[in-house]
Amino acid sequence: MTGQRQFLFGLLSTAFFIAALMFPYEIAGARSDHDEKSIGAAFHEQTSLNWMGVLGDLVGAKPRKPPKYKRIGGEKMIKLPKPEHHGISLEEAIQKRRSLRNFSSKPLSLAELSQLLFAAQGITGKIYGTPLRTAPSAGALYPFEIYPVVNNVQGIPRGVYHYVIGEHGLELIKEGDFRKKISSAGLSQDMLGEASVTFVMSAIFARTTSKYGERGYRYVYIEAGHISQNIALEAVSLGLGSVTVGAFIDKQINSLIEVDGDKEATIYLHAVGKP
Repeated sequence: MTGQRQFLFGLLSTAFFIAALMFPYEIAGARSDHDEKSIGAAFHEQTSLNWMGVLGDLVGAKPRKPPKYKRIGGEKMIKLPKPEHHGISLEEAIQKRRSLRNFSSKPLSLAELSQLLFAAQGITGKIYGTPLRTAPSAGALYPFEIYPVVNNVQGIPRGVYHYVIGEHGLELIKEGDFRKKISSAGLSQDMLGEASVTFVMSAIFARTTSKYGERGYRYVYIEAGHISQNIALEAVSLGLGSVTVGAFIDKQINSLIEVDGDKEATIYLHAVGKP
């Protein structure tokens, strides 16, 4: 063991010892009734921060960080119009935001779809060479991918698409009418198929857990709310209606967007259409 490694080992050992004295309960991390906990309660407990976890993150094994951008490949990419909408004030959008579950048959324009996707995950600038997006993300790691299930948008066929964030475009995963399939997967919530577009928000967990370990799962779920609120407020500004959906059969939605449900999995759905 080199001198540098000996020093680091000694420093970490001392830190663990001090933490054990100061925070014995947190470091123990176990409860006698752990086996009686529900899955949700166990998740919350096991992703809680404590000093052992904070110090362990310095040396603990974590998954390899995946690429920041995903490309499906194959089909020619559809370039989206530049997002240039300037609508109502933020305060007015907040005041007017409501969940809408009934949509008309009027189609969205491609410009409106472009604006909604930009609001969800568009690139807004850079800092120290790192592209930043419209929604906050722990460590600027951006685990989310957006898959628009297009039902009624002018200029593009019905189908499942993937938003190419870095190029502000769409790539086709599969063409077809998936209205019944997405409604069925959403526990027969018809608005998922009646909306002009339903955004499927999936997460590549390792983008976040590669830095934050198990705690990163919490950050991923928090980020879904940031993104969805952006979509909701942009929809109001565009004169559209939207509704968020968290109740769905995971395997069916994951199959629809062709992800494995393990390394990448659906977290949230957001339907948007004309009132």
